[in-house]
Amino acid sequence: MISVFFLIIYLGSFMLMLLVLSIQVKCYHEIITIGYRVYHSYDLPWFRSLSWYFLLCVNYFFYGETVADYFATFVQRREQLQFLIRYHRFISFALYLTGFCMFVLSLVKKHYRLQFYMFAWTHVTLLITVTQSHLVIQNLFEGMIWFLVPISSVICNDITAYIFGFFFGRTPLIKLSPKKTWEGFIGGFFSTVVFGFIFSYFLAQHQYFVCPVEYNSETNRFMTECEPSELFQMKKYSVPPLLQAVLGWETVNMYPFQMHSIALSTFASLIGPFGGFFASGFKRAFKIKDFADTIPGHGGIMDRFDCQYLMATFVHVYITSFIRGPNPSKLLKQLLILQPEQQLSVYKTLKSHLVEKGGWGTVCNAVWLLQLPGADRMEKRCFHYPLRLL
Repeated sequence: MISVFFLIIYLGSFMLMLLVLSIQVKCYHEIITIGYRVYHSYDLPWFRSLSWYFLLCVNYFFYGETVADYFATFVQRREQLQFLIRYHRFISFALYLTGFCMFVLSLVKKHYRLQFYMFAWTHVTLLITVTQSHLVIQNLFEGMIWFLVPISSVICNDITAYIFGFFFGRTPLIKLSPKKTWEGFIGGFFSTVVFGFIFSYFLAQHQYFVCPVEYNSETNRFMTECEPSELFQMKKYSVPPLLQAVLGWETVNMYPFQMHSIALSTFASLIGPFGGFFASGFKRAFKIKDFADTIPGHGGIMDRFDCQYLMATFVHVYITSFIRGPNPSKLLKQLLILQPEQQLSVYKTLKSHLVEKGGWGTVCNAVWLLQLPGADRMEKRCFHYPLRLL
């Protein structure tokens, strides 16, 4: 399994997205199957079909949002896709509404409560699996490092907590998981932080891992080439006075992302395990040992990803709160979708704003980069003259 995962990383971002989608579908199948078995709902009319129909609707909505956000240039060149993207949310709502009406029509006397149990079960399962996997893909678009470091940190914490608990564990941690110990929990925390810090150092050196994933409509391929941001450029930091006496260093060179990796590793080791505790409580509530028997000796796919989904949500919130800023390239893609008249209107507004600030050089460059049709001759000639003459 590890070898296959490394191969998929080598094959690129698109294969990783397919992997996430496959895992999502399998996790959904395992949880829904438990619902069928627990509530003995195999004979409910239409319900198995409706469960998968709702999965299709929700995936259509989320992946459509992704296409509209990251593949704007590609969509612009195809009229059929333009229609689907323009009315995407309305189409998604109409699809869901169709399933909702089918559910109401399928209600059968003496089975109302059971049918509503399963309706709620389906929607909670969609929230857990589809929404979280969508966030995983959003993190991946920010750069593969935001995908690999969190996932690896959870795996590292799981392994090291088991090792420390096996050799040193004496004090039970939580009743939901009697084999978990405080010794394993604490040992896993320190090991994960160290691992995340070192692993981030090696990944941050390669554009393939740090560059945002962008789709090139000319080559029809995903690109991971860029000028690395400040997060992935080596900087010198002063060592705190208390540590200077221990380490003997006054300064240290490191990537800023390594500091963020400490936050990610801390969450993976302190809060991430609660996703596993939640899954343990869920299985105990329905008196099952594993979600499925997909992986011999490990249980189902969901047994391996109970902590990953919680981690994905944290990473997404962390990026939007502390990392992501204004994105000029994404704004440019949105501008290029507009009609020429609308582009020219935006240009004139931007020009008047920049002129007030004395930024004539920037205006002339912007005209050349956007290649706006309808710009007058003098404005087009600005770029061809030395900026000092303006």
